[in-house]
Amino acid sequence: MIEFIKLWNQRINDLVWGPPMLVILVGTGIFLTIRTGFVQFACRRVWSETLGKIRAKSTAEGDVSPFQAMTVAMGGTVGVGNIAGVATAIAMGGPGAIFWMMMSGLVGMATKFTEVVLGVHYRRRNPGEPMMGGPMMYIRRGLGPRWKWLAIVFCLFGALAAFGIGNMVQANAVAEGATHFGIPRWVSGLVLLVAVGLVTIGGVKRIAQVASFCVPFMCGMYLLASLVVLVVHVADIPAVVAMIVRYAFTPTAAVGGFAGVSVRMAIRYGLARGVFSNEAGLGSAPMAHATASVDHPVKQGFWGVFEVFFDTIVVCFATGLVILLSGVWSNGESGATLTMSAFGTLFGRKPGALLVVLSMILTAYDTLLAWCFYGETCAAYLVGHGRVTRIVYRVIWLPFTMLGALGQLEMIWGIADTLNGLMAIPNIIAILALSGVMVRLTRGFFKGEPYVPPSDPV
Repeated sequence: MIEFIKLWNQRINDLVWGPPMLVILVGTGIFLTIRTGFVQFACRRVWSETLGKIRAKSTAEGDVSPFQAMTVAMGGTVGVGNIAGVATAIAMGGPGAIFWMMMSGLVGMATKFTEVVLGVHYRRRNPGEPMMGGPMMYIRRGLGPRWKWLAIVFCLFGALAAFGIGNMVQANAVAEGATHFGIPRWVSGLVLLVAVGLVTIGGVKRIAQVASFCVPFMCGMYLLASLVVLVVHVADIPAVVAMIVRYAFTPTAAVGGFAGVSVRMAIRYGLARGVFSNEAGLGSAPMAHATASVDHPVKQGFWGVFEVFFDTIVVCFATGLVILLSGVWSNGESGATLTMSAFGTLFGRKPGALLVVLSMILTAYDTLLAWCFYGETCAAYLVGHGRVTRIVYRVIWLPFTMLGALGQLEMIWGIADTLNGLMAIPNIIAILALSGVMVRLTRGFFKGEPYVPPSDPV
């Protein structure tokens, strides 16, 4: 049965993540980069509207602060994909995959900016519920009632994708890493199940409180360790960067335990893992950003740019450099095990493994929390009865955490990839169709025009 599922999932995966989808994702990012006026390169404005105002108080409508909303979204992006996912991209696509991962991040900043702006612009609140925003809302309110079916399709894929990308994959990677210390998979799954349940019961505000602590702490710890590796191997960095660029456009020959790959494989795994990590184009993060207490959608859009920059350009690239500089990338290992080996070359096998496992536990925990919120938001839109639906979804969520911890990594990664692609399709259609609204809002913001929310009562 498992082999049958793998076979059919691989066929669907090859279709969903084939050349057409990769062209669409990258093309959308390039198109929106141009339409936004290269917003990802407006570094001074992005900085001033994000970290420059991190402590600013806002009286605007919303559930959490703009920074907390971003940490919830980043909790969903800075996860196992930044650690195990980057290693898998290198193992399957060679060093050149890192180049294409960076390209996905660069154009993904404009995609994420557009998603967040539209998500905040078309958000709405039902009495007694969190602010609801995201693709389902900008499809329904922006494109009109005739496109309601597309919002339903997105929510179906989103509610299901959450169990893969945001739940089982995260629990699986943590459980695998914990086995290096003799901890049984079921123990890891049980600990995660309890820890997630204690927070998700409090809804988005509780999730935001936890994320605003865990995300900065984990990122700081992980990047500090990565910086030590980079400093030790600083003389080799130019050669490694040159290797990344070279193998992005030329096949990588077999060496050691590495079987060799084509340029197509480098592109495929680089872009796929990049999107898996930063989620630009998937439509997930706007659901978190839409809960922010912000008086203009464009202000939160800058947090979306920062989110992708930090996730892919900083954290993913740091992981890639550590793996390549350590020289272990061709040893035949993959996933978290490869990343552990990389850090182990400098810190020692056990300390290196401990660093990676602890980082994965924190990032996976944040991702589990964020994606539970995403999934329940999609379910609440589909079923209605928001409060009851959200509670039921949270209860159903927990057993899948245990299943993920006990499952097979290869099959779960494959299913997560497939659901990722399916989830992105309705969102890409919507943000392309509504890109004019984003442009109008962005131009108005830079001109200092007052923000006017949508007037429709839907």
